[in-house]
Amino acid sequence: MYGLYDKEGILRFVDSDKDACIAYAELFELGSTNYCLMDLANDTTKVKSKINLDQNLGVNSN
Repeated sequence: MYGLYDKEGILRFVDSDKDACIAYAELFELGSTNYCLMDLANDTTKVKSKINLDQNLGVNSN
């Protein structure tokens, strides 16, 4: 999976085909210095968080 980001870092397009991402950039006239193409499949990291989703927690309504 590839992601095409503009120069501000905003994700503009995602596709499994690298050529489709480049075609998108050409369609919207993004020069090669105005976008970044990243391989998202190799950029996966697992985020571990300690979020308590227990809805039975007491709430103070004072």
